[in-house]
Amino acid sequence: MTDAQHYSPRIERLVPANLAGMRFDQALARMFPEHSRSRLQAWVREGRITLDAAGVDVKRKVWGGERVRIDPGADRDGWEAREASAHRAQPIALEIVHEEDALLVVDKPAGLVVHPGSGNRDGTLLNAILHHAPQCAALPRAGIVHRLDKDTSGLLVIAKTAEAQTDLVRQLQARTIGREYLAVVHGVLIADGAVDAPIGRHPVERTRMAVAARGKPARTHFTVLRRFARATLVKCRLETGRTHQIRVHMRSIGHPIVGDPVYGHRHAHREGLRFPRQALHATRLALVHPGTGEPVSWESPLPEDMRELLKALD
Repeated sequence: MTDAQHYSPRIERLVPANLAGMRFDQALARMFPEHSRSRLQAWVREGRITLDAAGVDVKRKVWGGERVRIDPGADRDGWEAREASAHRAQPIALEIVHEEDALLVVDKPAGLVVHPGSGNRDGTLLNAILHHAPQCAALPRAGIVHRLDKDTSGLLVIAKTAEAQTDLVRQLQARTIGREYLAVVHGVLIADGAVDAPIGRHPVERTRMAVAARGKPARTHFTVLRRFARATLVKCRLETGRTHQIRVHMRSIGHPIVGDPVYGHRHAHREGLRFPRQALHATRLALVHPGTGEPVSWESPLPEDMRELLKALD
């Protein structure tokens, strides 16, 4: 690759007055939603982002009016180059629900990791996107704006242009993207309801999430669709998008998701409710089209394995 392929143009922008009092990295995340906070923090540490022409700590507070300068540079060993080396196109099949110039909507199967990470450097949805739509290589996270857990199936929207990605990120921040899930949970739920409980890292097991007083606000609505002798099929609607939100919230009210290896029922095998993954499927996605401003939505039926689970419960 040439240096030009790693180069990103210099950007200069004033900190808006409405961000006064925020930490520098928090303000950067608001000003440049097309970049992840981890990327912005790395650029600050590397001196690629300055505040009033000086290097500062990410924790420094801003007060509005300061000049932010981003100069990612053309260093082969920089952040962009390291990220590019980990993200390569791979011919992985995609179930495409909708595609156009700005958007790609896919129906992710259970078992497919969305983004490369520790233990999953490739073979992910991101690698598949780069093969299917090479132009996404120019976008942060290849246009991915939200995620599903590895073993959760269902709908995901991917931006194919920088403008669409910025718009979708802002919709997520404004909580105007509608996401509905179908889940099979342990026990019999009597009525519809909502769980309004903050979610944060588990105080002991840091790879897990938990309802925590100092966590981030989280709200999940659930509707009973069908009751069985030992389980219930519910539709869950998210107001927020915290990590493992539905899984944590349903466990917190005593109705963990069937098959969940992390938050599930410890005696599930005794109840005959074995399932090889969490029985959770992203069934509906609704948003405002970044180009037309019109509301659009897509739906995905239950996958075969969850349909078989419902038959077994019958």
